[in-house]
Amino acid sequence: MMGTHRSIYLLLPLVVLLCGEASPSYVYQTKYLDVPLDHFNYVNETVTFKLRYLVNDTYNTDGNGPILFYTGNEGDIELFAQNTGFMWELAPKLKASLVFAEHRFYGKTLPFGNASYDSPQHLGYLTSEQALADFAFLLAEINPINRTTRGRPVVALGGSYGGMLAAWFRMKYPHLVVGAIAASAPIRQFDANCGVFNQILTSVFTVAYTRECSQNIARSWEALKNYSSTADGLKMLQDKFKFCTNVTKAEDITETFFDYLQDVYGNLAMINYPYNSSFLAPVPAYPVREFCGRLAENFTGAELISRLQEALSIYSNYTGQTKCLEISSSYDSSLGDKGWEFQSCTEMLMPMCSEGGGKDMFPKKPWDEKKNSDECFKKFGVRPKPNAAFTMYGGQYLDGVSNIIFSNGLLDPWSGGGVLRSGNSNIKIVLIPEGAHHIDLRAANDNDPGSVREAREIHLLNIQQWLKQFRKAKNFR
Repeated sequence: MMGTHRSIYLLLPLVVLLCGEASPSYVYQTKYLDVPLDHFNYVNETVTFKLRYLVNDTYNTDGNGPILFYTGNEGDIELFAQNTGFMWELAPKLKASLVFAEHRFYGKTLPFGNASYDSPQHLGYLTSEQALADFAFLLAEINPINRTTRGRPVVALGGSYGGMLAAWFRMKYPHLVVGAIAASAPIRQFDANCGVFNQILTSVFTVAYTRECSQNIARSWEALKNYSSTADGLKMLQDKFKFCTNVTKAEDITETFFDYLQDVYGNLAMINYPYNSSFLAPVPAYPVREFCGRLAENFTGAELISRLQEALSIYSNYTGQTKCLEISSSYDSSLGDKGWEFQSCTEMLMPMCSEGGGKDMFPKKPWDEKKNSDECFKKFGVRPKPNAAFTMYGGQYLDGVSNIIFSNGLLDPWSGGGVLRSGNSNIKIVLIPEGAHHIDLRAANDNDPGSVREAREIHLLNIQQWLKQFRKAKNFR
């Protein structure tokens, strides 16, 4: 999934990815394939690295079934294999093989080993184009196509950045992929209103319990700022929140803790599932509602801080096992925070801002393209290309695209950058009013709302139609 503020879009800092508290453990073979480091350069074309992928052929009983192909996100592919229960439920119905391909520079697919993140010269090979070419190279190996053999039909699936890749895979390699399920894929976020994420996020917290919840959050920033301005106030905050590292200056609160809180609010909305889960952190069912239940009245001053700490524990310490609150922005290797931060400094620039003043529940923070570019250059020696993704794949204009389902939960703040409408009848739009971040790709649960169940039925019917089209074209080529 994609994070929010510190990594701009990494679908989240991860603790552990599961399909729910009682999720099954899915079984697969781990394989590796040598793929070119640079698919677009004929010089040094023999330079390769090992791409990891996972395979399950249990359900492909006759050897001719379709391939359900997960386009790996910004993280360890095993995490996504265990988290995408919908694919495992589809496979026996379609007699399909399952393939989960890892994205280069994430998980164990490190082109330069432990030195992969050492320099921009290495990281320059970390792009969505190269990753899609990896996937195509992999398919050519496991599902060869030639003049007499068309191969087996392949359906791409992915959520969040993986959903973007699934859609782009179908767009760029339509001869390899018969269709794509792109769940919670914000392919239009690149030129969306920079404040849309925080506006939707605020509405989620407003309707989850009472309006007072988002109003208390809006007031909390100034309260935290005021307490951080004195030594006694900092001590009070240290004692209340039990930070793992002592806060000694105002910036520890107004920068580091503020960033942490904004990440938490975004994460809570994205994992606002109707059942207990451990997707980003162990949380109860409807965690936003549980959070807001602690902020259901108007609070101020020390009482507001106390109530905020209680609410925050829903995310930070639901199990009661956490001894202190870690708010530092250290990288999480499981979900490749550093890799995504690099991508957001190159081709995946998604402007973010907050307006405050009642328009959202955050302090006012305008988007500063120059400041962001300078920070990227300081950190990685690169500068973003704001229009790169639109030039490569399209955004608002998808006239020539076919056989893609764009699904979005309307409780997901990333839906503001999703494909919510299209004049192209060959694109299917699935809106899930009660849905959080790519909930339709998760394993079925008894508590799933009707709109989630309906979305999965639509996915299945469309996949069956794509397979029917493939078989017809294969017989009459």
